[in-house]
Amino acid sequence: MKAVAAFLLVLCCLAVSDAWNCVEAPRLYNAHQIDAGMGQVVATDRYKRVYFLSGSSWYRLGTYSIQHVTVGPSGTWGTYLNRVYKYVAGNFKLANGVGLLQVDAGGDGQVVGVGPSPYRAYCLRESYALGYTGVGSVSWSYLSRLLKYYSCGPRYGCWGIDTRSRVYVTKYITPASCSTSRWTYVSGLSLKMIEVGTDGSVFGVTTTGKVYQRSGISSSRREGRSWVYIPMCMPIKHVTYDLRQLWVVTTSGLVMKCSH
Repeated sequence: MKAVAAFLLVLCCLAVSDAWNCVEAPRLYNAHQIDAGMGQVVATDRYKRVYFLSGSSWYRLGTYSIQHVTVGPSGTWGTYLNRVYKYVAGNFKLANGVGLLQVDAGGDGQVVGVGPSPYRAYCLRESYALGYTGVGSVSWSYLSRLLKYYSCGPRYGCWGIDTRSRVYVTKYITPASCSTSRWTYVSGLSLKMIEVGTDGSVFGVTTTGKVYQRSGISSSRREGRSWVYIPMCMPIKHVTYDLRQLWVVTTSGLVMKCSH
């Protein structure tokens, strides 16, 4: 079965449009979620194990079960069973304070995330995020917003998806205080997840597993102009982007690496 899945992945890579050149990434079977930042790539599999990519191989990261992992300027963070963890000195350490389903460390020092139903959005200030060493609790700021997915970049603000799969952007966030500008609705798609790259690029996956990039993002137009479809021959579960590399996890648990 694994051989068949790998063969299908190769066919999928060949079928992607000329605008994106996709190849099979180092093989990680049963991949569930992936995140790239600061030149690093981390991923989880269906068994809640965390891996990091080094060269052409994946290696276990820590021994704890983690269902969602993220890496960025404030370090490597993860969630499991509504608990938040930070990777400290060789393993994940519980960071008490608030229960979250998904976290994102891609911003300019702060960490953001969303909790379980009713899916409140939170932010951890830069000083807490950088300074946490695995002892005690941290104080999260509630952002008076309901989101089911939340991602930030260091340049052009944060993007989120609400409980109705609608897309929003807040054009500014202050890492030291977690204060944000108002949220602006971005029409056109219903998304299940969204990721912001270090350079401000934004990619999303629709509720039907299709991949789109938001075009026209700049310092003066942080919401961008339009959605651009990126053809994939298999439904997609998760994407992440860093250093001009788009990492894609299919719904069957295989990983592709695409360049533009």
